[in-house]
Amino acid sequence: MKKQFKLLGIHSFLLLAIMLLSISCARNPVTGKRELSLMSTKKEVQLGAEYDPSIVASFGKYEDAKMQGFIDRKGQQMAAISHRSNLNYEFKILDSPVVNAFAVPGGYVYFTRGIMAHFNNEAEFAGVLGHEIGHITARHSAKQFSRQQLAQVGFIVGMIASEQFRQFADVTQQSLGLIFLKFGRDAESQSDELGVEYSTKIGYDAHQMANFFETLDRMRGQQGGEPIPTFLSTHPDPGDRNRKVGELADEWENKTGKTNLKVNRDSYLRMIDGLIYGEDPRQGYVENNMFYHPEMKFQYPVPRNWRTQNSPSQVQHAPENGEALLMLHIAQEKTLVEASNNFVTNNKLQLVGSKDVRVHGLPAKAVIADQANPNDPNATLRILTYFIQYNNIIYKLHGLSLQKDFNQYEPYFEDSMENFKPLTDQNKINVKPEKIKIVTVKKNTTLSQVFIDNKIPTDRHEELAILNSMRLNDQIKSGTLIKVVEK
Repeated sequence: MKKQFKLLGIHSFLLLAIMLLSISCARNPVTGKRELSLMSTKKEVQLGAEYDPSIVASFGKYEDAKMQGFIDRKGQQMAAISHRSNLNYEFKILDSPVVNAFAVPGGYVYFTRGIMAHFNNEAEFAGVLGHEIGHITARHSAKQFSRQQLAQVGFIVGMIASEQFRQFADVTQQSLGLIFLKFGRDAESQSDELGVEYSTKIGYDAHQMANFFETLDRMRGQQGGEPIPTFLSTHPDPGDRNRKVGELADEWENKTGKTNLKVNRDSYLRMIDGLIYGEDPRQGYVENNMFYHPEMKFQYPVPRNWRTQNSPSQVQHAPENGEALLMLHIAQEKTLVEASNNFVTNNKLQLVGSKDVRVHGLPAKAVIADQANPNDPNATLRILTYFIQYNNIIYKLHGLSLQKDFNQYEPYFEDSMENFKPLTDQNKINVKPEKIKIVTVKKNTTLSQVFIDNKIPTDRHEELAILNSMRLNDQIKSGTLIKVVEK
């Protein structure tokens, strides 16, 4: 009887497995092959709609009617010829200086203003647009999510300190993880192919897509720049990418029989004239170890050599070792008592101490609390929080570290919190961001001479050469449009 029961169990298991496979296998719209999928199209659309608000809140939306109209037109044109034209696609520009583009399931595609600044023609944009739509049409994001292979990329948004501090960020961490899905090389190769196919079909020269990847490679090695461009962090090079994209471009030109494929360099450059370049100090900036927020008119000191990550929803500062975190965001509550009580209760903290204080004349409440880790008694967190009321807003300044490290970092936390104060210096309030300026070269010359003529500091020449996808010794003809920056 036992043997028979065991055999019946195996047969039942196999039958159940077959039933599950039949339910969860779907046909890939791109390859036509059946594959395991734990997410229906309806669920993809629902997921994208749920995450979109938190993505926009985390980065902020860049408002530029001309650029938004452009990505909408090109995006919808490309979506219509894609393998999943039935989806309702949305295309948005995010107010972030990082060079990145990404897509989430359901038809949501995002470009940062940082990547828009680094494109040098419409064809480069179209290639990356097709690449991101390809991630959606080939269901790469859906498959990654189904397998729960979410991967955070450090120091972009989200935490810049240890994972154990993550819960205290007022952002949807799951959605931030989804933003930074890191695809495998096979998925990247397939999206490169789709980017070439889609951009060629709507009339663009897909060879320009390879040129943009070369720009990213040059950014990787730029002294003083990011160790690796964000786009390459989340979109790993499948190997020999530039050559393969060039060959695919030739292949799709032959397949479609299209000639006179568009590049549209000048029209693109004129469109991005005035685009904010780099960090926007109006949203907050650090200068001489002081964080200033010109629009909300406050300031506080930041520990020397701590890294800063600023987003519309919060500001984070952390030492290189990640052992502590100083974080600022806004409370939703209307009173200091309500804000402090909810913070302790909602995070299941053990209150150590609480007192009413004044911070440069502003009413405030200081709270110290612990959060024990049931799995590791040595991993108890200690949190110092100042709730500060200013201009009818309650600001929360958190200082977090492991309990064993707290005495080391408490003076840094207190210095920032006790020196939070109104910003009145008009020079700090009226600070302006750098913007892209498109200039017309007046004579045949070199790129380096163009920069000299436009009073660009020498130490930024290579940065702007990469921005223009050119070399400093390139010969520039009279009448050529070139990107420079100005305030």
